[in-house]
Amino acid sequence: MPVVIRFVPRLALVVCLTVMGFALHLIPEHPAQAAQPQKKPRVSTVKPSPAVVAAQQYVQAMASGDRAAVGRLDFACVYRMASASAKRVDKFPSDSDPVYPACWAPIAEANGVAMERRELGMDVLWPGQGRSVFFGEDLSRYPASSFVMELLGTSPPGGGLQAEVVDVAPLPAASFRLREDAPIVPATATRVRLRITYKDPLTSPVTYAPGAYKWTNTVKRPRQALKAITLKWVVLSGLRKLGFPGDVAVLNLPVANLSADAGSPREAIPFVTETSGAVPDSAAWWGPADAPGLMIASVGRAVLFPDQRERVALLNRVLIIDPGQPDALTTLTRDLYTSILRDGAATHKFAFGDPVLATRFDELYWDTYAQTTRMDIALGMEMGGLLKPTTADSLYRMIPAMEKLAQVRAEDLQNRLRLGIAYRWNNDQLAAINTHEALLKDTPKEHVPFRARVLIHLAWSRMAKVAWNRIFDDPIIFDAYKAAEEAFALTENPVDKFTAAYTMAYSLAFTPKRDNHKMLEHLTEARRWFLQLRGASPDSWRYLLANDTLKGVVEADPVFAPLLAAS
Repeated sequence: MPVVIRFVPRLALVVCLTVMGFALHLIPEHPAQAAQPQKKPRVSTVKPSPAVVAAQQYVQAMASGDRAAVGRLDFACVYRMASASAKRVDKFPSDSDPVYPACWAPIAEANGVAMERRELGMDVLWPGQGRSVFFGEDLSRYPASSFVMELLGTSPPGGGLQAEVVDVAPLPAASFRLREDAPIVPATATRVRLRITYKDPLTSPVTYAPGAYKWTNTVKRPRQALKAITLKWVVLSGLRKLGFPGDVAVLNLPVANLSADAGSPREAIPFVTETSGAVPDSAAWWGPADAPGLMIASVGRAVLFPDQRERVALLNRVLIIDPGQPDALTTLTRDLYTSILRDGAATHKFAFGDPVLATRFDELYWDTYAQTTRMDIALGMEMGGLLKPTTADSLYRMIPAMEKLAQVRAEDLQNRLRLGIAYRWNNDQLAAINTHEALLKDTPKEHVPFRARVLIHLAWSRMAKVAWNRIFDDPIIFDAYKAAEEAFALTENPVDKFTAAYTMAYSLAFTPKRDNHKMLEHLTEARRWFLQLRGASPDSWRYLLANDTLKGVVEADPVFAPLLAAS
């Protein structure tokens, strides 16, 4: 997509052309006139100065990937042409000359520092690895060309950009020498400031959120999509008389130093009082009010992607623009929760014809696993040095999204239920208990099926505290049993009957003076309800008895022999 360049002077400026006919400077008009906010800026009909035109053309050439055009306007490149020849260079080489790719290479390398090439797991951002631009350091550290690189200016993957002139100002003359033994020569220097605006919030560069540059911070810093930034370009003029093939050039990267002995001081080429780059405090970021319709449409688009990483990447992009976008939060959390359950099913390898039973079985798998080994839901890709995201990466990305969704859509009780479950799997014990206790209070008593589910998960959250800490005289274990008992009496749903009975039996494993006969009674009842469900089998039931908690109990006491024989 071509870059759109417009010349827009500062509000109500009077253009004054100098007697030399060379430098066009924009002079602000009388303060009384400038104070009229309703007055629209006038577009100048006077031809821009050569410095302004060069800066505009350089941006357009960079953004479109025109290597020859960049080479003809880049000072480091034209300096290379002029200094390599003992004679005056009267014209530029043809477009196919290898000098242009050679000049493009260091610019591409410098710009490439901002290209996102890391594997970010479930924090991946649209348009994805190798196609995104992320400024992870202070914006002043990057060359000006990084903000208008080809990756941003062409479509796809970028969405294009536009540049508007902010102002022009003269600078002290630049100075340099063409060869080591040549005299130092001056060149007219001009500062041209351009306002760069990115057209597409889905492909614009990403930075850390303002105020998030805390290098000692150990938590993930929030990111935002850059909407606009002002760049200053140092343009050198009057070069043709010095032996250059063109008269005007833009200083983007410094010229490679002249040869010198190792360790000796190296000359700056050219010597200038200012350098090109981002203007401090000029950045603006996309916000929720900028493109609400596009955000909603992007969520619908993400749902259609067959690849989960692409779905997550696009939803993550929406959420850095509008962190409270409810549809994106809902879609992302459901996707990640399903992914975690799917990972559990891939481990235990049991399939069920009843999708509700499949979900409960997978949840029970992670409930018991979270109290023991925990590796799969504790070790992320980056921490483990792994090549692809783990279940932990899904869990870590899911929890903050669920928390935000609970804020913006407190009426989504299903999300709050799953948030408590996620806290439990993450071993955040008190948060899990508090979340499920608050949810129980907010659940109307007439919503019997959902209330029974909340009671069962509240029981598991309370159990998790005792199971992990191994404080067996903690009275909360009796509260866990009572919650499961209440759920069993409340529901007539076979899946909930099975789960409640199993939960009561499991909780007894952590009670002081454990009653194994009562535990056998509940396990027998749980087995009866379980085997009535579509897809359930004796093998999958035996799996529920073989976890690290129940296995040692039922195999150690002969009272469970009938249960094991029946299984």
